[in-house]
Amino acid sequence: MLYLGLTNFLFLLRYALAKQGGARKQIYAVVLFSLFLFSAFRYQVGCDWSGYYFQYAGTANFDWSILTRIQEPIWWAILAWINESGLPYPVANVISSAVFFAGVHVLARRQPDPLGFLVLLFPILIINMPMSGIRQGAAIGLICIAFTAFIDRRPLKYAILIVLAAGFHSSALIFMLLLTVATGRYTRGRLMLAAILALPGAYFLASSEAAEVATSRYIDSGIDAAGAAFRVGILGLSALYFFMFVRKTWMGASPKDYSLASIGAIGMALAFLLVPISTVIGDRFGYYLIPIQTMIFARLPFLPFRRNAAFHSAVPYLGLLLVFTVWSQLSYHFQQCYIPYQTWIFGFPGGDPVGF
Repeated sequence: MLYLGLTNFLFLLRYALAKQGGARKQIYAVVLFSLFLFSAFRYQVGCDWSGYYFQYAGTANFDWSILTRIQEPIWWAILAWINESGLPYPVANVISSAVFFAGVHVLARRQPDPLGFLVLLFPILIINMPMSGIRQGAAIGLICIAFTAFIDRRPLKYAILIVLAAGFHSSALIFMLLLTVATGRYTRGRLMLAAILALPGAYFLASSEAAEVATSRYIDSGIDAAGAAFRVGILGLSALYFFMFVRKTWMGASPKDYSLASIGAIGMALAFLLVPISTVIGDRFGYYLIPIQTMIFARLPFLPFRRNAAFHSAVPYLGLLLVFTVWSQLSYHFQQCYIPYQTWIFGFPGGDPVGF
């Protein structure tokens, strides 16, 4: 299968270049651009292909005066502009993929191994977000840039990026709750202050229209996200692994981004605890944390473990490969959404930009 073969190729490429840092950085740009093309120019691929087309169609004769009164205004403005410009619907996928991969690139540049970071994102995050849930995919790209502002202790930039991300997917506003610890390395006192100040923010989010919609759609309806328990379960195990084996080593070796890694690990554990309430909400929240999870995974070969360093380095690749193999081969959901892979980079098949 194409996807499994591509995952194996990317992982083996990273393994072959394990001791060639310069070559990894050179090939990184090629891989980044190739994955962007693979995502942006897909045709009738992704579970939300038809859903986003109907959003695009709904922006015909769009009333621009309502833009300041609706949720996710950036997303609707993009769709309306595409529609009014006479551009075909799949251009929306190109724009959302561009935002996602631009954000991933900004965060990847901060890593000692950008290639490892990128290829570890492919089998779960890239396939599920910019290749399917494109609104949240774009939001995640901006959240990745916000994470770099968090590391740099620039709270204003962090807040602006969160607001922009919410312009694509309102769920990104949850990360505004971290604003109080975005000014430096957190301590117990900072965490207590953040928790106190987060209470009104959490209440606002919980009582908002977006939260009411999420509750009616995902909790009261009993809808489950396909494979969510497994994806969020991996996040929970990653959090456990971080605090048991990685935390102290990371703190000593890379204190600058330790706060982001540790807070992200706490978030992964919280995402796991959300699954009994709603697999969809836990899953959607968990996707935002995958870049931090991947940051942890990609850093393992560079941390000074006293024992079993090679084992720690290999576990993320082997674990993700196993999970993706099972998902891609046995999931009916995967077969329906992603197979066959088609592209319109050389023109729309049959001249039809939509396909139905």
